[in-house]
Amino acid sequence: MSTRIRRAGRPRRLHTALAAPVAVLALALGAVPASAAADSDSGSGSGTPRFLEPGELPAHPSSDWYAGEVTAGQPDPLPFCVGEALPSTTSHRRFWTEYDTGALQATVVERSVQRAQDFAALLRKDLAGCARKAEAENPDVTARSMYYGRLNVEGGADVFGVHTETSWGASDVNLFSVGRDGSTVTVVQWGQMGTFDDAPVTAFEATTATAVKKLY
Repeated sequence: MSTRIRRAGRPRRLHTALAAPVAVLALALGAVPASAAADSDSGSGSGTPRFLEPGELPAHPSSDWYAGEVTAGQPDPLPFCVGEALPSTTSHRRFWTEYDTGALQATVVERSVQRAQDFAALLRKDLAGCARKAEAENPDVTARSMYYGRLNVEGGADVFGVHTETSWGASDVNLFSVGRDGSTVTVVQWGQMGTFDDAPVTAFEATTATAVKKLY
């Protein structure tokens, strides 16, 4: 099935806020471990959903990407912004580099296309309100969210960004995507120290398209 990516002409700022506890910043880095065109609404496909490989993530200028095993259950710790919504039936895979960049893919197979659509909508809502929620939880961090647009791949995917900066100078940027293929929803998160200017949005959109297209 061919994949056509429709890019947003201009990112849209969702919210600017004071926000987010310090613990969230570790999650923003992906909790790095030490070591398309057509909507497939007839179902989630057959077999077990496939996950990204390290080489399919946005290239890091100074390091290869490494990956853990695909693991059943919720990621621990839960990822920034979307973690609270992930059910116990989630499967996930963590990725990391030798530096300050980490990533996560979390996939949920729902019982029906409608449930998957509803779950994807909930995740998009969580991402749109992430900075506002962080504001309510902690006044020591400034947070800003961006919506980069929708990708026309399988059941569709939406791309967001969140930047956090502490009062003592720490700065982290995350990119998120929520994509769906039939009754399966996948979330991809990329994070590192930096600002929106440091975020590889175009490469992350390509990673998102790959993640959704290769589920089945």
